[in-house]
Amino acid sequence: MPIGAALIVAFSLAACKKPEAVIAPPPIVEVLEITTSEVPLTATLIGQLDSPQNVDVRARVEAFVEETPFIEGTEVQKDQIVFKLDKRPYEEKLKGAEGSLAESVAALAKYKADVARLEPLFEKRAIPKQDLDNALAAVQVGDAGVQSANARVDSAKLDLGYCDVKAPITGLIGAKQVSIGDFVGKGEPTLLATISTLDPIWFYCNLSEVDYIRAQERSVKLGRELAALPLTLIPADGKDHPDQGRFVFIDRAVDVKTGTLRIRAEFPNKDKLLRPGMFSRVRVDIGTRKNSIAIPERALVSLQGKSFVWVVSPDGIANQRAVTTAEQVDSNILISEGLKPGERIILEGIQKAREGARVKALDASQMAAMQSAPAAEVKPTKH
Repeated sequence: MPIGAALIVAFSLAACKKPEAVIAPPPIVEVLEITTSEVPLTATLIGQLDSPQNVDVRARVEAFVEETPFIEGTEVQKDQIVFKLDKRPYEEKLKGAEGSLAESVAALAKYKADVARLEPLFEKRAIPKQDLDNALAAVQVGDAGVQSANARVDSAKLDLGYCDVKAPITGLIGAKQVSIGDFVGKGEPTLLATISTLDPIWFYCNLSEVDYIRAQERSVKLGRELAALPLTLIPADGKDHPDQGRFVFIDRAVDVKTGTLRIRAEFPNKDKLLRPGMFSRVRVDIGTRKNSIAIPERALVSLQGKSFVWVVSPDGIANQRAVTTAEQVDSNILISEGLKPGERIILEGIQKAREGARVKALDASQMAAMQSAPAAEVKPTKH
């Protein structure tokens, strides 16, 4: 065969050869080694603050408002005058009642004098018994008249006293509901203002019966009484209230309409910062669970109502495994079944994992080193 023909045949054979397949490297994933720890168990309740005492100040008599000697939104003391009503009609009423009392007292004195005058005459048989009986009856009527007159005087004094409207408790008084010159008490006790005590402050919430039963069961397992669990109040600004609280009331029955149980907690409020009507959260310190396995929530895969994690074997093979979850603690989820200490699960790169396929498993420090020096060779962890 000529040399030229041989070269042509050699080049043709070389062109017909298939290139060797390039094997892709295993995907890089970040893994976390499972360890056990003591995990604090907490529960969060959402509710509203209220005062232990919200007392309405109302007008008890009909009168015009003359003065409002208080500053709205400040603390008032018990028995401090907060409203002054027009006293003049009631002063006149008291004078009339006192005059009637004086008349009744004078009449009673006359009736008694008549009895004293007639008794000796009756003993001497100078007058009939009927006259003495009439005099004695008049004394009884006069005594009753004095008692009625005294009652009218007391009533008039009471009405007059109601013209100085006093604070029934020490607390923070709200806005005035009436103004000077308004006529109040006509037909019903007019609301003048509301006073609230602020220290301590109460927290109310409604707990479902399921959550209540679970909380009781957890408390029993941890050897703690539900009513004695420490509570932390978290107002709307997200900052923990400095003083811990406690449960003071758990209702006797579940509301059949809502299926919830009303619960009240009490918190100190020395600086009077917390006010009725504020929405807040309460964190309940249930205790700690020993030898717990907690993993970041992002490591979980949910599928058809079940939870899974990707487990990486010592030789780098990824497999999906079903796990049983328990409570959530901050951003971690407690795992009650499915994982053991020492195993590795995928945190980042879950979407790259394939069942039974090999992955390049790096821990957090190795991932950080690889990202800071991409050209450097980072060896996978050995187990």
